[in-house]
Amino acid sequence: MEAVIDLTKEYGLVLEGGGARGAYQIGAWKALAEAGVKIRGVAGTSVGALNGALICMGDVENAQELWENISYSQIMSVDDEKMRQLLHGRTFHVEMLRNAMDYLTEGGLDITPLKNLIAGKIDVEKIKNSPVDLYVLTFSVDEFKEMDIDVKETEPELIKDYLLASAYLFPLFKNEKLHGRTYIDGGAINNVPLGSLVDRGYEDIIVVRIYGIGREKRVKIPEGTTVYTIAPSVSLGNILDFDPKKSRLHIKRGYFDAKRMIYGLAGKIYYIDEQEEECYYLKQLIDLAPEVYEYLVDIHKLDPDPRLYLRNMTEIILPVLAEEMKLGKNWNYRELYLAMLEATAKLCRVQKYQIYTVRDLQKKVKERLVKLNGGELPAFVQVISKDGLI
Repeated sequence: MEAVIDLTKEYGLVLEGGGARGAYQIGAWKALAEAGVKIRGVAGTSVGALNGALICMGDVENAQELWENISYSQIMSVDDEKMRQLLHGRTFHVEMLRNAMDYLTEGGLDITPLKNLIAGKIDVEKIKNSPVDLYVLTFSVDEFKEMDIDVKETEPELIKDYLLASAYLFPLFKNEKLHGRTYIDGGAINNVPLGSLVDRGYEDIIVVRIYGIGREKRVKIPEGTTVYTIAPSVSLGNILDFDPKKSRLHIKRGYFDAKRMIYGLAGKIYYIDEQEEECYYLKQLIDLAPEVYEYLVDIHKLDPDPRLYLRNMTEIILPVLAEEMKLGKNWNYRELYLAMLEATAKLCRVQKYQIYTVRDLQKKVKERLVKLNGGELPAFVQVISKDGLI
């Protein structure tokens, strides 16, 4: 596959806040690194600041290992099993509610474990000597202002403090003064620090979205500046769900969603390396076995006269299918076929996290279709089957 973005350029990377969803950013970074995308600087808020520090350190495998083995008790002073039960709601009871209220009355969750994690995993010397710049956003309560910190211009002994300051999720986390000052999570004021890079003159920027809680500032994009976005198509769940199984899934999602952006992959559900011409898709949609066409004509109550074949398909049946796929009014045959192919693949439970060509996905779908049993299948499935009625 060939990248659709210019790999000769250097890019700025924007990492928003979002707690446990931050594992997604590490997956995206892994894909960017594998593709040879050059990162010149990172702007991060909250977990994005912490991941930005890991990126500056340059060790993808170390960052991935950290997130794949993350736990609630590595971030907060809590019991892992009780926290898991609380967040997943399997055995919620009065005692758990009482514990949650106690955390709030005591000023929030104790994040000493996070402080220790930063102390043990963040190498200040590597960050200072990194070719990648790092900008961290937090909010100073004492000065009542947003702080956009250039980490390399900061005293070394303050760097870990600022990383922790950016992640003080108010009011959930218990706050404490850092070097005599009080800070809260940068996401309260600016959770997507795109402006941090725009203001510093970056013209090629990649934003990794995880849709955390916080304010998203509007940023005026100057002429000549290009912003690319990597974003999940599904919810990444609770921002406090620091569960290793969830983190591994988020890493995988970030990895493949980044590949979608880097290589211009098609698909909304699947990842499709698609290089077919428009006429190929029209042929797939109308070149059907007689029994499939007869079925479509019957359910749409159309005249079965063979001379009306093309008219029935292109003017009635395909537009109805496009409406079922919730496509816009300006849909084309490529868009319709891929939507139907993806919907059929999902119905057949074809593995999602893999890059397919159109023909690869067709083959996987047809292998699964012959094994489907019971119930009437949607009309679009019969069109995808095409060679015989399922």
